Amino acid sequence: QVHLVESGGGLVQPGGSLRLSCAASGSISSIYTMGWYRQAPGKQRELVAVITSGGVANYADSVKGRFTISRDNAKNTVYLQMNSLKPEDTAVYYCSLTIGRGYWGQGTQVTVSS
Repeated sequence: QVHLVESGGGLVQPGGSLRLSCAASGSISSIYTMGWYRQAPGKQRELVAVITSGGVANYADSVKGRFTISRDNAKNTVYLQMNSLKPEDTAVYYCSLTIGRGYWGQGTQVTVSS
């Protein structure tokens, strides 16, 4: 079993920054993919960014150049640095880990508003 705990969400003004963290614990090998998804009210959950155990990252077009995903394998932790935030980035952000099957965190709210 794998357990994911997210932190770092909150309220920020447009143009501001936030950093999300997600710590994984449980039955984890050294090879797995972690990522961030988000779900806005009335919309489907969508990919934000993913990163492999080797550090290869992929981003949604809507966040390229603004968000950066990174990971600390020693801590089984993934981060999402979000800069130049826009109101349309408002959503619940979910951490994910894929190792044989997918696991999800409980979600953290990010609200971008003036």
